[in-house]
Amino acid sequence: MTSTDRSDLAHYLRQRRAGMTPPLLPGQPRSSRRRVSGLRRQEIADLTGISVEYYTRLEQGRAPRPSREILAALAQGLALTGPERAYLFRLGGESPPELPSPDGIVRPGLLRMLQGLDDTMPVTVHDGRLDVLARNKRAAELLPPPDETGPFGRNLAYQAFATTALTDLLGDGAEQFLRVAAAELRTALSRYPADAYLRDLLTELTATSPTFRNHWERGEVITWRSATKQLHHPTYGRVSFDIELLHDPERDHWVMLYTPRDEAPSSSSSEETVPT
Repeated sequence: MTSTDRSDLAHYLRQRRAGMTPPLLPGQPRSSRRRVSGLRRQEIADLTGISVEYYTRLEQGRAPRPSREILAALAQGLALTGPERAYLFRLGGESPPELPSPDGIVRPGLLRMLQGLDDTMPVTVHDGRLDVLARNKRAAELLPPPDETGPFGRNLAYQAFATTALTDLLGDGAEQFLRVAAAELRTALSRYPADAYLRDLLTELTATSPTFRNHWERGEVITWRSATKQLHHPTYGRVSFDIELLHDPERDHWVMLYTPRDEAPSSSSSEETVPT
């Protein structure tokens, strides 16, 4: 780490410390005799488990490059958010830590966006484990519903190899979908190697699907963010879409936008559901 990097880290630590609220002891009014705002260095040292001498050197830009363990302790002690923690790690010369698991809650603003596009295009949201978390009305009319009878029913890799609804919908494009599904599951497992849900899913598909085993043994890692899909829909006929994927790294959510290439199905005003 260069001296500039140490200076930036030192400045950030001083800013964070100054913005923290001093502790209020039980039965005592908040002291007004503090000469500086925020916490004292000793208080930060107590919160992080770092010696006050070393923390002082960090704030002065005189400490050697901090380890990932030190950065993690600082992030916890300073009560940093996910983006703030990532910023701290970059200042410390380290890559930000991976999420322990994707967030299970879709941001309210994103859900409102999906609803706003109900009459425009299908939109879905899935997480980094390939579980579909949300979809708008247009997507629900176009895509088969998830199987809610088991633990993996909302998972795209499971839908690819354990059911036929999506592969039937894709027709000639089903083989490419299967390749991508196996490769994306491999990527998910590389990011969350200790995730019991993903390990159980891998065990399930390996035991029950020869097609999955064939694709898995290829060892492919495919990353795609744009594609064209042609669907053979039982109600709407043949429809084509340009697919774009947008990523929310803080929650590890993926927004999939289906932009119609030709005349696509419009939202139905009746109670009719799409058959699977």
